[in-house]
Amino acid sequence: MEQVQLFEILGLLIAYLLGSIPTAVWVGRIFYGKDVREFGSGNAGATNTFRVLGKKAGIPVLLFDILKGSIAVYLACYFVDYQERTSDFVNYQLVLGIGVLIGHIFPVYVGFRGGKGIATLLGIMIAIHPQAAFSCIGIFLAVFLLTKFVSLGSMISAICFPLLIILVFKSEIPSLVIFSIFIAIMVLITHQKNIERLLRKNESKANINVLGRNKSKPSGIDGYEEFNLEDEDQ
Repeated sequence: MEQVQLFEILGLLIAYLLGSIPTAVWVGRIFYGKDVREFGSGNAGATNTFRVLGKKAGIPVLLFDILKGSIAVYLACYFVDYQERTSDFVNYQLVLGIGVLIGHIFPVYVGFRGGKGIATLLGIMIAIHPQAAFSCIGIFLAVFLLTKFVSLGSMISAICFPLLIILVFKSEIPSLVIFSIFIAIMVLITHQKNIERLLRKNESKANINVLGRNKSKPSGIDGYEEFNLEDEDQ
């Protein structure tokens, strides 16, 4: 029994350390000589990487942040003997998901200053409930394409996640229902500043510049023209 608990704790520790890999910070420092946390929104996440360094840096950061969320959840297969898709197995997957998410938000490798965890959260959701996760991706894309607000798309898709889990897919696993509600609340909490800017109508719109034109490239930031921000009219 003690050995089983030890393996479960070890899996959680590995999930946290995996989540702590600061992809955005390391890519910025190694390839661009920049710490993305000193520019843009100040977050070490995929969105700010697109904003500050461009899509050549943003795409791999986004993919890796999603991947580390999924990998952490899949660690459950190696650290517990529960049958897959049972309540006990999903409970441990959720524990690992929380571990990797905390690692991304508070990474031990770079002074506990990470990102908001949206991409990593998506990876967790894909691994635990892919149907609901891909539905949320569709909702995010629809909101983003209509409004150009990444923050609004993230919040609306996060709010829809528990609704999908409870009302559409009718999950009978209480911990999954609770976790889905936790996700929605956490995303809203981490986007408080975005909510304030949206209410004041001065939230920045994301604009993928496929033509390579550059309206407001900050000095010293290469690739900015590939994903720039256009301030909404005051």
